[in-house]
Parts: sequence; C-alpha cells; structure tokens
Amino acid sequence: PLDSEEETAAAEWTQLCLGELLSMSDLECSLCIRMFFEPVTTPCGHTFCRECLERCLDHRPNCPLCKQSLREYLKAGRYSPTVLLQDILLATFPAQLAERRELHQTDMAELSNLTKNIPIFVCTMSFPGIPCPLHVFEPRYRLMVRRCQETGTRRFGMCVYESGKSFADYGCVLEIRQVEVLADGRSLLDTIGRRRFRVLSRGHRDGYNTAHIEYLEDTKVCGEELEELQCLHESTYRLAQRFCEHRELSSRHRLLQHGALPEMEEDIQASPDGPTWCWWLISILPLDPSYQLSLFSCTSLRSRLTQLQRVLAALLQQPP
Repeated sequence: PLDSEEETAAAEWTQLCLGELLSMSDLECSLCIRMFFEPVTTPCGHTFCRECLERCLDHRPNCPLCKQSLREYLKAGRYSPTVLLQDILLATFPAQLAERRELHQTDMAELSNLTKNIPIFVCTMSFPGIPCPLHVFEPRYRLMVRRCQETGTRRFGMCVYESGKSFADYGCVLEIRQVEVLADGRSLLDTIGRRRFRVLSRGHRDGYNTAHIEYLEDTKVCGEELEELQCLHESTYRLAQRFCEHRELSSRHRLLQHGALPEMEEDIQASPDGPTWCWWLISILPLDPSYQLSLFSCTSLRSRLTQLQRVLAALLQQPP
C-alpha cells in the first residue's frame, strides 16, 4: 500500500495528466454553461447538472439535447450521480469545484430564510393548524417545492390571488409533511398551516413569487380581561358544536372532508395564532373570501370570537 506522501504524489500526477488532456469547457454543462455540479447522465447518454436536468423535465419529459423520451427515467424518480465524472472534476479542477459548491451552498442558505424572499404559492386560503392538500403541476411550483425540500425547511408561503398586487397582503406558512411524486413529475403534497404572516414587499425568483414577510401574533391579555375572553371562547365553542350537529347533508359532507371539530384548547393564548378550532371553523363556514381574510389578519382573539359568534348565531337561525 502507498504511504501518504506517495498518495499525494500520485494524486498530483493524475491531476497534471488530466489537466493536460482536459479543459474547463470539456466539463461544462450544456444547459447552464458552467462546470458540472452533481452531474447525472440520462439513458440516452447525455450529461447535465442534476438541477439543470430537473428544471428541463419540469417542462417536458424529453432529453434537452436529443429530444429522446425520458418518461421512464422521470417515472423512476431517481437521478444517480455520474461518479467517474465527479472524480475527474475533483482530480482536475479541485479549486473551481470547491468554488462551485460554495456558490450552491450560498444559494441554499438564501433559500432557507423564512422571512426574506420566502417562496409564495398563489392558490387558496390556508390556516394555522389546518391541513392543506395540494396538487403541484406547474413547472415553477415543481421547482419551488424541490427547493423547499432540498434546503430542509420544507416550508413556503400560501396566499390567495388579489387583483392589482398578484397576491394578498396576508398568508400562511405551510409545512410539507409528505410528497407523493407521480410518474409524469407532478406531485401531491400533504401540507399543514403553521404561522400567519403579513407581506412587507413582493418579488420573483425563477418564475414564482417571493415576499419579505413578518409573522402575525395575537395580542395577549391578562387578569379580568383574560377571564372574560375565556368565557367568550367557551360560549363560542358551544355554538360551533351546535352548528356541526345541526347542519344539512351538504355541510355534513364538508365536515367529513375537513375532519371533526378540533378539541377546545385549555390555554387559549398558547399559540401566537390562537386556538386551532377557530381556524378550522373559518375554513368550513360559507364566508365571503374577503371576510375570511379580514378574520385571518385580525390579531385580537376577542374580535375574532365575537365575529364568529355573530356568524354562527345567524346560521343557526336559518331553516335547514
């Protein structure tokens, strides 16, 4: 076996030989025109950076060069790294490869920030503690979801569309719990709402919307005010139970889809967003979207409960 000095000499000799035979242009991805990073080779024999190939397959399941179908390759859902090419890159241009890796890590760190340039999925209203199933098929959102998984945050913002400003001023951070990737690259997401936020500014990144945000938090109360709030909370919850028990068949189907009314929390101020059952109720009630959004942006639990009481009382007075 070689000792450490001999191994170093052998590595230097290999680098020298390969360096004479290869240039940087021989090791460039034809899609991004940069040095290969995490190279993968398709069944038709063409090599690309993994991320470059994934982004192409988001749009069309064909090789970007020869146009051969890659449906079966996409269906497998695995991209095996081209190990020999990785070894050649490391042996020939170690400094450039380290620079490329550092650039990638910087991008990942930037994408991991959950207050600045957070990705925004413009689709539907979502609420804290409430599941939100999603069908992802647009190329920009396929890319967005992959990045959320790759960074490890598994989180993105959800906002409804609003005319004139591309999406509403308020939204909810969703956490990806499970992803089912379909054979054609589409995916089914099981997500759940985590925190409400307010949009401070809007932006774009690679086709999808982004935003600088600040998180919302209900105003906390204490003493007599808390006791009164507790009573209001309990009476509103009883109304919600009555509503769930006496609704017509169509509403019962809706309840089955959203699950049962969540249990009443003991500490109503434990969460910055207030009790989860309130959000469950808001998500199933037949409310105008603009009214839903006003309840969503409200940071007074008292005000939210008072408005819910009025809505429930009015609905319970209506004939079935």
